[in-house]
Amino acid sequence: MSNGNGRYVKLYGRVFLYGDIITITGLHIGGAQAALAIGGVDNVVIRDPLTNRPYIPGSSLRGKMRSLWEKLKGVEQNKSIGRDVFIHVCEPDRNESPGDFVARYRECPVCPIYGVPAEAGIPAPTRLIVRDIFMSEKSAEELQTQAQTDQPYTEVKWEAAIDRVTSAATPRQMERVPAGVVFSDMEMVYSVFELEDIDRFPSLLESMQLLEDDYLGGLGSRGSGRIAFRRLNVGVRTGDDYPTKVLYYGKDQGVTVGELLDQRDGLVSWLMSVIFPS
Repeated sequence: MSNGNGRYVKLYGRVFLYGDIITITGLHIGGAQAALAIGGVDNVVIRDPLTNRPYIPGSSLRGKMRSLWEKLKGVEQNKSIGRDVFIHVCEPDRNESPGDFVARYRECPVCPIYGVPAEAGIPAPTRLIVRDIFMSEKSAEELQTQAQTDQPYTEVKWEAAIDRVTSAATPRQMERVPAGVVFSDMEMVYSVFELEDIDRFPSLLESMQLLEDDYLGGLGSRGSGRIAFRRLNVGVRTGDDYPTKVLYYGKDQGVTVGELLDQRDGLVSWLMSVIFPS
């Protein structure tokens, strides 16, 4: 971090959030159109090229969580990251000192967690890393042996775009991962670079709750993309003894996002005692 007079970064520890994601409704996260050209599907899902199974890119999960968190906090959408796509990024004002800019960045509800571009001039790496999440072996086997799917591991949902004047319909095919599929061994890594990062950690859980109440991927307004986090567990590695990992919830079945949020105060206290022992 920086106080305006110098630059340094110290890693005090990392918090690991493990769990599964289950599809409550069909899930569509788009992939390359050529992937299933032979099958004639209009909108295909992204697949692991080695197994041909659909997976959830960490970028899709992280990006949706950030988007929902920004909306909840009502921050300015001031940074273009593509055509008609904007996110919030703390940027220095022309007459602002480096120290004042860093102080404003540290108060931002978004940027310390989800990061800012390098050109912003803040010597602080992104706190949150989200790994790709792959389909569980059990779900893959069930889809192959028990389910009648249109494509390998997926269903094809027919939709129709209706002309508002003529009522003419244009049918199209949307590929989705069926409801009830488990994507296992989710891992989010949250790095702690300052004391305030402990207090920020529940914001990550709240953004996950926002996502459960919204949708992941595409076609959400038409019923797709509802997911739930299950079997969540929290682990910690500390900077002073990094190889050692301590689990907060040792239960094999884990907990839900709601249960973790119910334990917010206890979780924050525990993280503080482990990473910043007195």
